[in-house]
Amino acid sequence: MSQEQNQDLITWWNEQSFAGKELFRLEENGTLILLPNSNIKERVIATISPENADAVINNLREKFTAVEAKVRELELEWLETEDKFKLADKVANIKEYLHKANAIGDFEKPALLVHDWEHTIYRLTEEHHAAKLKLVELAESLADSDQWKETTQVFRDIADKWRQSGYVDKNRNDKLWNRVEAARKAFHERKRLHQEEEEKDLLVNLDLKIDLVEQAESIAHSTDWKKTTEEYRRLTEEWKTIGHTLNKKNEELWQRFLAAKNVFFENKRKHYNEVQQEQEANYAVKSAIVEKAEALKDSVEWNVATQGFSALMDEWKKTGRVPQAKADELWKRFTDAQEHFFEAKRQHTDAIRIEQENNYNQKKEILDRALELQYSNQWGDATTEMNELLEEWKKIGHVPRVHSDKMWEEFIAARKNFFTRKDANREQRRQYAEDQKIARAAQAKGIVTKLEQDIKEEEEKIADFKVAIENITPGKKAEELRAHLQRLIEDGTKNLARLQEKFSRAQNDMKAVPEAEAEPVVDQTNAVEP
Repeated sequence: MSQEQNQDLITWWNEQSFAGKELFRLEENGTLILLPNSNIKERVIATISPENADAVINNLREKFTAVEAKVRELELEWLETEDKFKLADKVANIKEYLHKANAIGDFEKPALLVHDWEHTIYRLTEEHHAAKLKLVELAESLADSDQWKETTQVFRDIADKWRQSGYVDKNRNDKLWNRVEAARKAFHERKRLHQEEEEKDLLVNLDLKIDLVEQAESIAHSTDWKKTTEEYRRLTEEWKTIGHTLNKKNEELWQRFLAAKNVFFENKRKHYNEVQQEQEANYAVKSAIVEKAEALKDSVEWNVATQGFSALMDEWKKTGRVPQAKADELWKRFTDAQEHFFEAKRQHTDAIRIEQENNYNQKKEILDRALELQYSNQWGDATTEMNELLEEWKKIGHVPRVHSDKMWEEFIAARKNFFTRKDANREQRRQYAEDQKIARAAQAKGIVTKLEQDIKEEEEKIADFKVAIENITPGKKAEELRAHLQRLIEDGTKNLARLQEKFSRAQNDMKAVPEAEAEPVVDQTNAVEP
């Protein structure tokens, strides 16, 4: 890339405006870099050239819309979910996604939001860890207690409080629980030995099973389906490790234990049936959204279709989950339709760019010819060609916006210079005719002919300026150019009135001269300056 292209690229970048631009830096070689901060890693986003700059920047901005959509979707789920720990994996995944997404926009906002989520999960985890550590210390302080009944109840309370104390990562949770279990087992072991000494082995097992039954009954109406299922599995395994107790109590306790489990798993079954029904209803809604997207993917109404996809995405996010087995396929159909449309839109944009570049080359040839003609003294031929160039110009479509105003101004300036010179030449010829004080009829007739030509040319100039006004390309200097052309039309109109007045006087003068004295008309269009 040449130094001039590098400078053009940097100038183009400085003219861009979008949210979060301060987070990026464009190198002279076209490398676009996301700058680092406390929540964002530095990385290369794209390589830009003068030829693809607009297309690349638009594509990257559209991709950032998808980034924001993913973050907003998780944000809504975060606000609706009481147990934030259920979203820990999703928070980690969205953080990784932000660190890899090739897009441009205000990355700082979503990165800060994800950081806050991580901090909340970490803070709650530490609070839960501190609460569980206190329970561990209490349990360990009771391991040597001789208050068998009271301490047994305290250990039950510890187990209840443990279940209510919230999430802690598995590694630390297991270590703390192992300490509680060790203390509880140490206590129950001492209690068992004590009861063995008193020949109460059966009562020890009875006590343990009552403890398990009470635990099972205490969570029978829990709605924490996954955690409670694991808890019942654990209680069942623990039940198997406890020996027999009094026969008449053993079956009674087992039936109570099974009844509690059955209540929970029946509630769980009903819950998942309701969830499945809701997800099937959501599936029907999202299927309709996908069908709309697929119907829209081949649209060439680019702005309307873009807004349509945006509305469909909003509707998608407002609709709840669908059955997991169908979710990926449905989402793929939706995203495939979007990608199909936006790829076609990109190709359309590229085609317009190529067409405008071809238009630029054609108008450049016209402009170069006009710049040559502006100094011609072949007034008649040059006037004709200048007007033909204007007609050619009007037939050619738009050129890239960066060149449009400048090319038109140069073209109009060349025309103005030519016609100004032509007017000056005409004025010299007119002055020459007046200085000679032509008295003869032929001279009077020549003046009339000359004025007829001047009037025609002035009318052509006014028409040219009016056409130029109609063909002004929208831009920063459009209004300035329009005002300038309007002033030229006003000046031309005044000049036309003066010429018509002179023409009327010349006709009167010519009529006052006897026909016999008239001389042949001399065409001074290309007359040499005296």
